[in-house]
Amino acid sequence: MAVLIGALTLAAIGSGCGKSEAPTAPTAGKPEYTPSSLGTSTLLGRATFGDPNGELFKVKRITGDWQFEVKAKPAFDLAVQDIVFQPGGQSGWHTHPGPVFIQVVSGVMTFYESDDPDCKAIVRSAGEGYLDLGEHAHIARNESGAVAENLVTYFAPPGAPLRIDADAPGNCPF
Repeated sequence: MAVLIGALTLAAIGSGCGKSEAPTAPTAGKPEYTPSSLGTSTLLGRATFGDPNGELFKVKRITGDWQFEVKAKPAFDLAVQDIVFQPGGQSGWHTHPGPVFIQVVSGVMTFYESDDPDCKAIVRSAGEGYLDLGEHAHIARNESGAVAENLVTYFAPPGAPLRIDADAPGNCPF
């Protein structure tokens, strides 16, 4: 019986390995990834925060009229990265598995969102922040003539990649 099963398995595998008569053309859905350029990233740190029993992790602070709250189940990674973009540098289109807080430390950065049909520029200067929820593709570009530095804080599932490359959405001319 084992010999019969082995022979049938080899026959099935072998029948799918024949040469096709015509070469296969590349598919039209080829990814159009835009790699980052003229930027340097330095991961400053990454740590996991969570409840040791896998329950809801919750931090809440109220000071006067100011309130702050973070919840995660069972845990989350917090990572901080320093990214320096030379003039003309850009991040490439990408998403994130969770929210990302971007602080422009020096220079000027311009952000574009894939879900904006008009491709409107969102400009942030030193001392300003940009919140990216990570839900759809976006790109960060240094369209100024000076170096720009960002301090980026990621909230992500434990061990998840901080960046996920995405296709160019086609709503922007670049």
